Amino acid sequence: MGVAGYSEIAHILGLNSVAERYADIAKKMAMKWEEMANEGDHYRLAFDRNNTWSQKYNIIWDKMWNLNIFPNNVISKEINYYLTKQNLYGLPLDSRRDYTKSDWIMWTAAMSPNREIFEKFVDPLYKYINETTSRVPISDWHDTKTGRMTGFKARSVIGGYWIQVLMDKMNH
Repeated sequence: MGVAGYSEIAHILGLNSVAERYADIAKKMAMKWEEMANEGDHYRLAFDRNNTWSQKYNIIWDKMWNLNIFPNNVISKEINYYLTKQNLYGLPLDSRRDYTKSDWIMWTAAMSPNREIFEKFVDPLYKYINETTSRVPISDWHDTKTGRMTGFKARSVIGGYWIQVLMDKMNH
């Protein structure tokens, strides 16, 4: 569990000073990460790897829980960059290979500022599911150029496809 998670638990338990301490630590760490990973129009896969990128799908929890840990519009910068990296069957996981994890695409899509951009991430995923020649129950690990299953099939992680529904339910 990350520092931000401990902060939330502390708040729930009524340990507000502890929660504030962990939230402050998390915000300082996020600012340092942003500084070290900043590549101008996106953030690096790793601090020492120039000209790389990766889906920062776990930032969804910062948005979902309104933690505001990450500064300076990190989410919008990443979303805009990802739109330039899409392939026929979805957004690659990172700059190293053309494969992806479809549940994480859905987490990334859920960080979109509106439905139109959300659908720009979901439409290629739908195309993959509809057109893949891999005749298995939905694979959450597939090649974004060929649409072929890379490894996994029929795993429970596709429950992550429903994250936007959860977010919508939390916000109403």
